[in-house]
Amino acid sequence: MRYEVKALKDGDAVVALTLDAVDAQDARAQASQQGYAVLSVRALGGLHLSLGSRRAKFPLLLFSQELLALLNAGLSLMEALQTLAVKETRPDTRKVLEQVIAGLYEGRSLSAALERFPSAFPALYVATVRASERSSGLPEALSRYIDYQSQLDLVRKKLASASIYPVLLISVGLLVTLFLMVYVVPKFSKIYQDVGTNLPFMSRLLIKWGNLLETNGAFLAIAFAGIVAAGIYWLRHPATRKWIASMLWLIPQLGERMKIYQLARFYRTLGMLLRAGIPIVTAMEMAAGLLPPVLQAPLGGAALSIKEGRSISHAMEANELTTPVALRMLLVGERTGKMGEMMDRIATFYDNEMARWVEWFTRLFEPLLMIIIGLIIGLIVILLYMPIFDLAGSIQ
Repeated sequence: MRYEVKALKDGDAVVALTLDAVDAQDARAQASQQGYAVLSVRALGGLHLSLGSRRAKFPLLLFSQELLALLNAGLSLMEALQTLAVKETRPDTRKVLEQVIAGLYEGRSLSAALERFPSAFPALYVATVRASERSSGLPEALSRYIDYQSQLDLVRKKLASASIYPVLLISVGLLVTLFLMVYVVPKFSKIYQDVGTNLPFMSRLLIKWGNLLETNGAFLAIAFAGIVAAGIYWLRHPATRKWIASMLWLIPQLGERMKIYQLARFYRTLGMLLRAGIPIVTAMEMAAGLLPPVLQAPLGGAALSIKEGRSISHAMEANELTTPVALRMLLVGERTGKMGEMMDRIATFYDNEMARWVEWFTRLFEPLLMIIIGLIIGLIVILLYMPIFDLAGSIQ
């Protein structure tokens, strides 16, 4: 992707540079390496780029798996990275790999070369690689991260698969309801309109709804499309999603399940970092970004308690970052000295608990959803035919 960089060099006038970079930070770094003092960075391409397809996300898990396979095959780190860069077909990904290789040629460590691209390599990944450099265990670190990310992806896939059928039911129910209200009801209203004025209350409502659609159909369609577009735009804002998440946390049962899901991610991340040799407080600070705002304050309190000399189990319990079962597992980890492995077991316990709850919820929610949709559609159909029954009774 091309960026326009406005910068100063040796106190001269402002110059505009056009650079090919992975992201804005990469463009800034390239200009700084050339001796420029960067003032601003802007992506070139205009509005259509922002409305078009997004830049492909760096395939970190696939990169780690391929790099591990090449290292286990006996290739050196430089040879493995060059092999991955040569076979890569996506320009953005190849650009990142070439920049990493250039950093290694400049004498940087692998972690320092990766750290220049935070959009591709998150801080957790860089920290894991940096810890492995002290023990020359890069393959082990890659394998640890692959297991960690695979477990996180597995949980997300379970949640996504459990939501497919309810979403499908809701979509079909809305489409059927919309068809009835937009097409069928106006047709019936024209039939009732010719009968006369002595109609039941529901018949008069049907006639009014049909007349409204017939006279203002175009305006209502535009207004509906505008409302949908505004809703989508509103939901895309991070502040909106944060507000919705905070509201969901207030629902007792759902909020508790959301907490369990977040704690599972948190403990799995801590376990990976601790097994990589990173101190517990540093690991907690690095994992803080994974937690929602409602849990970040308790995490800060737990880190402070550990700095003051309290045990991990006491700090977690005092700040409500654990459950009774997880607390006992933390105590066992403190006695055995295998806190990293115990964190992984806690995360697995939480994942299994979430899986059981999701299965129970879907088994209960899906029939209830079908009943609700059936009642709504049935009510519309009954209201459509009720005037006919009334008219038939009056004729008799």
